[in-house]
Amino acid sequence: MQDFIAVIPARFASTRLPGKPLLDIAGEPMVAHVWRRASASAAGRVVVATDDARIRDVMTPLGAEVVMTRDDHPSGTDRLAEVADTLGLADDAVLVNVQGDEPLLPATLIDQVAARLMDDPGASIATLAEPIGDVETLFNPNVVKVVRALSGRALYFSRAPIPWDREAFAARPELLETDAWLRHIGLYAYRASFLDEYRHWAPSPLEQLEQLEQLRALHHGHAIQVALSREPHPAGVDTAEDLARVRRILGQEAGRDDKGECR
Repeated sequence: MQDFIAVIPARFASTRLPGKPLLDIAGEPMVAHVWRRASASAAGRVVVATDDARIRDVMTPLGAEVVMTRDDHPSGTDRLAEVADTLGLADDAVLVNVQGDEPLLPATLIDQVAARLMDDPGASIATLAEPIGDVETLFNPNVVKVVRALSGRALYFSRAPIPWDREAFAARPELLETDAWLRHIGLYAYRASFLDEYRHWAPSPLEQLEQLEQLRALHHGHAIQVALSREPHPAGVDTAEDLARVRRILGQEAGRDDKGECR
């Protein structure tokens, strides 16, 4: 697999968890855990993209490459576009957007999404998905669903339960009888040429309705490859409850030595 760049957008401001990238988890800031996960991938380069000097000042002594970005980007994708431009990347360079609030993200998934994009020269983006096994998840508008073509390319993303099983949902809406439903995992690989185009586009009508920025790419005719995740994707940190859960998990890992024995 050719080299790719893992980029970690780390925005200091957060409505629910102010200063989220620097919140302590097992003795290190959250963004440091994400950086270590990304550094364990096959990425040839790992960059932290931030709008705040406090994040830069914490990450630089750890050996991280940090790129300062504007503080007015509406999305992580826009921040990646600025990074690609700042670094002067070639059009065919591949960047993986590693969310700065996913300290449990397996490095293997970073490699998988990058490889998926490289395997389809006609795609501008690659992402991941996993099966949905219960009705509650399927009908949850906070869970994004995706429908794929035979080629693996995305047909549509929605917060609605797609595809709609006309017969089964009318008779027994509490039961899923097939594995046709997929939950989208927000881990993306992009080509630098796509990012250069993306930053000049206005939000599309469907994107504004669903509040899903990937619909902007489909609106403009770009292909998105969707691979089934090779392993479970751990939830990120959006709430105080999420933070407590991750602190427990990583705190337990920190309390064990390399042989898995308690210290």
